[in-house]
Amino acid sequence: MVKFGLQFKATLENITNLQPVGDDFRWFLKLKCGNCGEIPDKWQYINLMDSVPLKGGRGSASMVQKCKLCSRENSIDILRDTITPYNAEDSDRFKTMVQFECRGLEPVSFQPQAGFAAQGAESGTMFPEINLLEGDWTEYDEKINESVGIYEVTHQFIKC
Repeated sequence: MVKFGLQFKATLENITNLQPVGDDFRWFLKLKCGNCGEIPDKWQYINLMDSVPLKGGRGSASMVQKCKLCSRENSIDILRDTITPYNAEDSDRFKTMVQFECRGLEPVSFQPQAGFAAQGAESGTMFPEINLLEGDWTEYDEKINESVGIYEVTHQFIKC
């Protein structure tokens, strides 16, 4: 079993505490089979609500799947305690937002979508429904009469 960290990087404007919301937040990933190297074309998602038992009574994981090419059973689990917000001081730097425990799989790409929330860095205004699918997000914070935004969203995976 190997742990991979999803490192997130973005430019934050007047915003802080960017994080996924709820146990039903969907982490959209592309996963590579560690046995044969197959990477399916479709995005797959995992969330904290899903729990699938592993063969042989070895616990459970967020997702268990059989590789279509080599038929090997692989799994990935979200490590709940590793989910961390991305703050104003993290702007323009990679920071690990979550870790995944993988058996036979390796995450190779992440697609941020809906389900993020953040707050105004100075005002504390909550922005509860942020969608990062386009790679940028902008809004207006009426408490400070300034624009807020998240720009140039990117990511990378590291072994932990």
